Amino acid sequence: MADATLTTDLGRVLVTGGSGFVGANLVSALLERGHDVRSFDRAPSPLPEHPRLQVLTGDICDENTVAAAVEGIDTVFHTAAIIELMGGASVTDEYRARSFAVNVGGTENLVKAAQAAGVARFVYTASNSVVMGGQRIAGGDETLPYTERFNDLYTETKVAAERYVLSQNGVGGMLTCSIRPSGIWGHGDQTMFRRLFDSVLAGHVKVLVGSKHAKLDNSYVHNLIHGFILAAEHLVPGGTAPGQAYFINDGEPVNMFEFARPVVEACGRRWPRMRISGVFVRWVMTVWQSLHFRVGLPKPPFEPLAVERLYIDNYFSIAKAHRELGYRPLFTTAEAMRDCLPYYVELFEKMKAARLTTAGSPAA
Repeated sequence: MADATLTTDLGRVLVTGGSGFVGANLVSALLERGHDVRSFDRAPSPLPEHPRLQVLTGDICDENTVAAAVEGIDTVFHTAAIIELMGGASVTDEYRARSFAVNVGGTENLVKAAQAAGVARFVYTASNSVVMGGQRIAGGDETLPYTERFNDLYTETKVAAERYVLSQNGVGGMLTCSIRPSGIWGHGDQTMFRRLFDSVLAGHVKVLVGSKHAKLDNSYVHNLIHGFILAAEHLVPGGTAPGQAYFINDGEPVNMFEFARPVVEACGRRWPRMRISGVFVRWVMTVWQSLHFRVGLPKPPFEPLAVERLYIDNYFSIAKAHRELGYRPLFTTAEAMRDCLPYYVELFEKMKAARLTTAGSPAA
């Protein structure tokens, strides 16, 4: 039986996607803990120079570069990915191939290279969407089966990559596990609230979608990083983490509109009051997405998956992570929001100014 008290030191660490939102925060946290860290990404690192930080720029699809990235490494945190929230039968072959090349092929490259290099531990970044599939989930756990409904490439590639990573647990002496975050937010976020701000500035946020009782969960970036590190420390023979997947979130399911309200109001924008059917909006966005790929219509303002998350309960238990890793969120949503609100207001103002500059007229 696995022993939750068994842990190990991480040794020398590689973070893929080290220039991204999660990766850069993870690199900083590891450096603060005294680890030697190598950051690997296609983009230059946004982090200042540090005596224990090595930055490697390259493509995860290139086998030679990946082999160099894992050389001398003890623990890999794989956060690099393309986030494509559209998908289904309507997408082009080129669009599909790009996501699979990076999210699946790149992951396979990294795992094989890590095994060959003698890496001891491999932590993969998946998503809670790997089990969602449009069904209502309230307090779901890791016994849920993978979804077989793939209406977005992100979910489709994350399922394939997580299956592969977990299948490789113990192969070549390397132990693997997977972390399933929910919507990730915090300092450096360029996805969750940037998408919302784009919609607000474009004048698309006029109504609330779906029931006010529908809830989802989110992963504050520093809670998520805490979960990453705990999982890696438990990747030890006889420990709890090898071969396992874990939902890591803030443990506070919330209606997405209520979660976003204080941010948008702090940015000086009025919050809508009228509600419309989420099912109807999702249908419209699905048709729009199909026309985008088939006849070149502009990209829909909201992906069908993003709409779906607004009107269907989708939140997950962190009991397994608590039981097997000792995970508890370090910050409540309220604490994290107080810390992040100035960042989000600044981001909104920058986006507003950029829109004014580009359009030459007041933003909507």
